[in-house]
Amino acid sequence: MAWRLKLVPTHTKIDFFRWQVGTFGASVAAVILSLVLVMTMGLNLGIDFKGGTTIRTESTTPVDVGAMREALAGQDLNDVTITEVTDPSFRADQHVAQIRIGPRDGEEAVTPESIAVLEAALKGVDPAITFPAVESVGPKVSNELMWKAVLSVVAASVGILIYVWMRFEWQFAVGCVAALVHDVVVTVGLFSLLQLKFDLSIVAALLTILGYSVNDTVVIFDRLRENLAKYKTMPLRDMMNLTTNETLSRTIMTATTTFLSLLVLFIFGGDVIRGFVFAMLFGVVIGTYSTLYVAKNIVLFLGVDRGDKPKKSATPDEFSKVDA
Repeated sequence: MAWRLKLVPTHTKIDFFRWQVGTFGASVAAVILSLVLVMTMGLNLGIDFKGGTTIRTESTTPVDVGAMREALAGQDLNDVTITEVTDPSFRADQHVAQIRIGPRDGEEAVTPESIAVLEAALKGVDPAITFPAVESVGPKVSNELMWKAVLSVVAASVGILIYVWMRFEWQFAVGCVAALVHDVVVTVGLFSLLQLKFDLSIVAALLTILGYSVNDTVVIFDRLRENLAKYKTMPLRDMMNLTTNETLSRTIMTATTTFLSLLVLFIFGGDVIRGFVFAMLFGVVIGTYSTLYVAKNIVLFLGVDRGDKPKKSATPDEFSKVDA
């Protein structure tokens, strides 16, 4: 018989509700903490949402941030930030920096004339410097992009809510969307905590996380629906444990293979997509966690209509034996 790699045993009997108070409480605490971080620390908004101009520089000589800042000091530029960019994929003689300039009052973005003066000043510091990318976004456009980003996440969540509601029952839809909101809020909270750049690529990552997480949750819910018809008298809590154990191998395999693919992109993909990939890496982990410990807990709390369950004559202690 050929040897096969197994990430989990064929038959598991893990009680996923054993620590349900702790796991669900930790999820609620993480969501609240993330909201507090966003309100207090804010997000390190990228040029897409804040407006301004970003210039990427490259040179064969090491980046001297101090000299570059001194050269730009007298150029009448607003809110200049210079950051050296490092990446394992860069050549030994490839030195990259990113210069971010905020727009001045009354201007949509930094003018081409100002950019030309800036480039000339930097060439005076390093004649070998080049400018492979210049991006400008005005404040009005950035505000529109911010609202569209928020609406896109809300629209995706509402669409998923309707889809799951039509496919299963409303309890499943509420549990699924609650898990998705948990994933998005905690991911945004992490970006606020680490002050990582938050731009349109991160919004794309959030939408991708929504799709990944709901796919994982729907697989478990589909098996749960089958088991509801198969085990009509089994308590709902036991049935959910059985369902999750039956699909655990698939859940772990999907998460592991996706995580490994993203990890390769994170290491070798370059700094341009690193923020997107980092959000996806965290999203795979938090999405798997919410599938196992958030969505099911809410469905268990709300209960499931089991009207096809054989009816019994009422007894004085009937309600003390109702399934959780």
